Amino acid sequence: MSPISRRTMLKNSSLTAASITLLSVVPEMLRAQSLAKATGIQLYTVGKELTEDLSGTLAKISAIGYKTVESAGLAGKSAAEFRKALDGAGLKCLSSHLFPTPGRNQQQNFEDMKTLGADYAVSSVIIKPTAPIKSADDYIKLIAALTQDDFKKMAAELNTMATQAKSIGLQFAYHNHNMEFRKWPDGTTTYDILMAETDPSLVKIEIDCGWADLGGHPPVELFKKYSGRVRMLHIKDFVPVAHPIVTLDPKNGPEGTELGKGHIDYRPILAAAPAAGVEHIFVEQEPPFVKFTAFEAAKVDYDYLQSIA
Repeated sequence: MSPISRRTMLKNSSLTAASITLLSVVPEMLRAQSLAKATGIQLYTVGKELTEDLSGTLAKISAIGYKTVESAGLAGKSAAEFRKALDGAGLKCLSSHLFPTPGRNQQQNFEDMKTLGADYAVSSVIIKPTAPIKSADDYIKLIAALTQDDFKKMAAELNTMATQAKSIGLQFAYHNHNMEFRKWPDGTTTYDILMAETDPSLVKIEIDCGWADLGGHPPVELFKKYSGRVRMLHIKDFVPVAHPIVTLDPKNGPEGTELGKGHIDYRPILAAAPAAGVEHIFVEQEPPFVKFTAFEAAKVDYDYLQSIA
């Protein structure tokens, strides 16, 4: 057997290490590409259109290329009617946002989600007003008045809701806006409180990348902090802002815009997403739609993600 020099050994070892690194990176790259190619859409983006023409709107979404959706309400239909329209358009509902419906309790809402075929039940911040909410301003004021203790109580309620969802076969997840990244005097954020006070085995995470970035917390930062707990992403963008915004007040909010026309580069986000546990992504654009119709914007968003896949 020929002797092997130290230089040859080091060279071969380097090649082996490089090969191992490449082999470990390639699956993540492929999963990131898969997320972009299989992007779904949060139907809030076309909420107005759904109420006007459910089947027609879903058919247009499917024609763009989307094959999966996340629901937010039933556009005035029953869950069975909505599911029939989804099936007719060749769309699969993977996730459903809790959307209060007069006369229906939480259990019925979860049952509706099962009817739609969803695997995930998603909630954002929940409040229990003592008086009717008559406007968006009323809602914003109620949220702004919440204390750290209020959010701890909210976390306990999220755990209860998640347990109820689990009992009928749904995985519960929490969806953020920007207001959760407000800092309290002790340096913690509302998001820190909600994540610490909820059970990681019951309450998973749907990170809204646009809102998190607006609140001063880039999505990749949250991936690292909550790796393994993140299951879904909302993919959206806003026009650039000079500093983080942590209020929902639309008077201080930025303009939503189409993907590729704002400031968020989704390449590194999607590259890091698989390792954090992300299974699904959903395009969501905030109205009003200025330069495009909702359908045109949905296509711009879809084409952007296909271009970076």
